[in-house]
Formats: sequence, structure tokens, C-alpha cells
Amino acid sequence: MVLSIGERLRGFLFSPSETFDNSKDDTIGDAFKYFVVILMIYALIISVLVAVAFSRFASMLGMLGIPMMALGAAVGPLFAVGFFILMLMIGIISVFIDGLWLHIWVYLFGGREGVEETLKAVMYGATPGCLFGWIPLVGLIWAVIVEIIGVRQLHGLSTEKAVLAVIIAIAIPLIIYAVIIAAFMATMPGPGLGPGPGLGPGHMIRP
Repeated sequence: MVLSIGERLRGFLFSPSETFDNSKDDTIGDAFKYFVVILMIYALIISVLVAVAFSRFASMLGMLGIPMMALGAAVGPLFAVGFFILMLMIGIISVFIDGLWLHIWVYLFGGREGVEETLKAVMYGATPGCLFGWIPLVGLIWAVIVEIIGVRQLHGLSTEKAVLAVIIAIAIPLIIYAVIIAAFMATMPGPGLGPGPGLGPGHMIRP
């Protein structure tokens, strides 16, 4: 059963299990074409929001007497176009990296239908994130749920195994990032750790 883009959008948002079942015969090319479409929607939304924010910032500076109004009007659209292209590039690269990383865990939990099915789960599962990712947490959580359903349906795994595969694939990079940030913060001097005025190496504080 060949679904149109509109049918896929509605299906992956509101009836993902059935829609993934109907997409089992899709090629990775079919999934990629769909992903590029929803990624363009996401990139367009974010680029418009960034352009509006840039224009408002330029207007605020103009009100303060800083001549940024003309610069904002000229640079804003160019900045939005550049940001749109950047978002497309990052999204396309990321979906393959994320899919390959996730497939390691899908395979460990028993998924044997091939990496193409995992990539399809990631690409189709991105639907809520691309459409509603500009709303904090809503698109992200929704996308994770749809991705779990995709892994379950396309690989024939249990819900528990699909949840574990997706959550572990997400959690490990987050833990690594958190450790790196914590280590970086630990190397930063905190307030009051350095010598204050008049308290150089030759001075001692006596009671």
C-alpha cells in the first residue's frame, strides 16, 4: 500500500503502529525522500523563527540608538537562508549517524531485519520532532515514542526490547556529554578561588 506524504504525516502522528505496518515494503529511498520533506518543514520553521528573533534584536538595538535596523533588514533573510541550508545538512548527516548507532542496540536486543529497517524507523519516527520540535519537549518526547513503535513494528521486537534499545541509544551519548561538561566545568576557576586584591603570593592572612 503506497501512502501519500499527507497520509504518512497523519499516520505517523496519530496511528504509528498501523502506518509502520503499511510501510514495511518501503525502500530506504522512500523513507529518505519523506524525511527530507519533513526536515525541510522543520528547517523552514526554525529559520523563520531565527530571522524574526534577529530582526527583533536589531530593532531593540535601534531603539537604543545603535544603528542596527538597516543591517537587520538586510542580513536577516540571508541569515535565515544560511540557517535553513545548515539545518538540512545537519539533519541529513545526523539521521544516518543516529540510525547506525541505534541499530547496534536494536541488533543486541534481537532485531534481525537489517539496518535499513532501523533507518526507516528513525526517519519516519522523526515526524513529530520535525513538525513540533519548535515546541519544547513536545516534539522530542513524541518522536521518541514513535521511533520506539517503529523499531517494534519493523523489527518484530517486543515493546520492552524496543524501549530499551531506543532509550539506551539516547542515554549513552547524553551521559557522555554530561561527563564532558562536568569535567570542563571542574577545570574552570570558581568565585573566590583565586587571590583577591592585595592577597598575592607574598601575603598571608592572619587571624
